[in-house]
Amino acid sequence: MERNSENLTLAEPDRDPWSLLPPERTSKALAICTFLLGEGRLTTDVNATLNELCERLVDAGLPLDRYASIIRILHSTDVAIVRFWEAGAGASDVTIPYKSARDDAYLTSPPAFAHQQRAWIAFDPHKIPPERFGIVADLRKSGIHHYICAPVRLANAMEDAFSFATRAPDGFSAEDITLLRAIFPALCAYQEIVLLKRMLKEVTRMYVGEEPHRRILSGDVHRGEVTRIESAIVMADMRAFTSLTAGMSAEQTTALLNDYFDCIVPPIEAAGGEVLKFMGDGVLAIVRGEHGAPGACNRALAAAQGGLRAVEARNETTSPRFDVGIALHYGNVAYGNIGSGMRLDYTVIGRDVNLASRIAGLCGSLNRRLLVSGSFRDLVGDCTFQTAGEYPLKGFQGATAVFEPVESHNSQRG
Repeated sequence: MERNSENLTLAEPDRDPWSLLPPERTSKALAICTFLLGEGRLTTDVNATLNELCERLVDAGLPLDRYASIIRILHSTDVAIVRFWEAGAGASDVTIPYKSARDDAYLTSPPAFAHQQRAWIAFDPHKIPPERFGIVADLRKSGIHHYICAPVRLANAMEDAFSFATRAPDGFSAEDITLLRAIFPALCAYQEIVLLKRMLKEVTRMYVGEEPHRRILSGDVHRGEVTRIESAIVMADMRAFTSLTAGMSAEQTTALLNDYFDCIVPPIEAAGGEVLKFMGDGVLAIVRGEHGAPGACNRALAAAQGGLRAVEARNETTSPRFDVGIALHYGNVAYGNIGSGMRLDYTVIGRDVNLASRIAGLCGSLNRRLLVSGSFRDLVGDCTFQTAGEYPLKGFQGATAVFEPVESHNSQRG
C-alpha cells in the first residue's frame, strides 16, 4: 500500500473492498453491517453494541486487541465522548470536558493528523519517534504493534475518528484492513444514527428542560397543546441587575449571570424541580405537586433556601457581589406549547404564574430575599413564617398578603 513521506498514510484500495475479500470473510462482514444497521442502531446500550461489534470483528479473523471511537457531542459542559474496547476487558466510555483554551492533547494525536490528511493512518508504535504522537508511549507500553486511525466526517460537518489496534507481531494484514474498509461505511452510518439521537436529546434537554424535552421528542410539538398541572412555582431574579452590569463588558456580564445561575439552578434540580426558562436575569421553575402539594412546597422552599446560601457563599469569595430575590407560590399552571408558526416555546402560563412574578417583584421593592404566597405558606410543614404585609399587585383585585420565613428575615441584609 502507498504511504506518505512519514510512512503513515494508508492509500485507498484500487477496487471495491468487497471484491477483495474471500467468501467466508465477505459473509461475516455482511453480518456485521446488518447488525450495525439493524439491531445495533436500535439498542439504548451503546457499550453493549460495541462489545458485540468487536467480538464479531474478532470472529471474522481480525486480530483486534483495542478499539476506540472519539465522538464530538453537543453538550453544555462536555465536548466529546471516547468509547474504548479492549480484549478481555470489554467496553467503557469517558466524557471529555469542554475547555476554552486550546487542547494540545488533541493537536498531537493521531485523529488530528488523520483529519488533516483526510486519510486513514497506520503505524507501528515501536517504529516511529515517541514524540510523534502523544499516544505512542501508551501504545508501546500496552504491547501494540499496529495502530490504525480512520477519520469520519459526519453530515453535520463534525469530525470524529475510529481506531483499531493489535498486539499481533505482524500487525494487521492487507486483508484485515480490507475487511475494515468494507464494514466502515456501515460503522459510520451506525455511529451517526446513535450520535444524532444523543444530540437531539441533549440539545433539547439543555434548552427546554427535562420534562419538556421528553414531551417534545414523544411528539408533543403542536401549538395549543397544553397540560394543566398543580405545582410549586419558583421565580428568582438578581436585584439591580441593570445598574450592576452597566459598566461591564458582554463577557463580564455573561460570567456574572453564569455565577448566579450556578447558585440558583442546582438546588432546584436537586429538589426534583424543572427549570423552564431563563429570562435575562430571571429564572422560572416548577416543582410538580403530583405526589402531594406539601411535599412539592417543602422541596421548593429547600431549593430556594439552598440557592440563597449558595449566593452568600459565592459573595464571600468573589466580586462583584449580587443579591437575589425569590418568590414561591403554589397553584395551577397551563404547561405546553405557545407561539406562532414554526417558532414555539414550551413554558407554563396562567394566573398563578403571574402572581408568582408579581411577588418576585415585591422582593426588590421590599428588600426581601424570599417571599411566599399565603397558599404556599399554608402547605409548608416545618417552617415558621411571618407576615411581610399586604400589597396591591397589578392585575389582581384587592391586596395580596405575602410572607417570609423567619430565618430569611433574620439573615436579611439591610
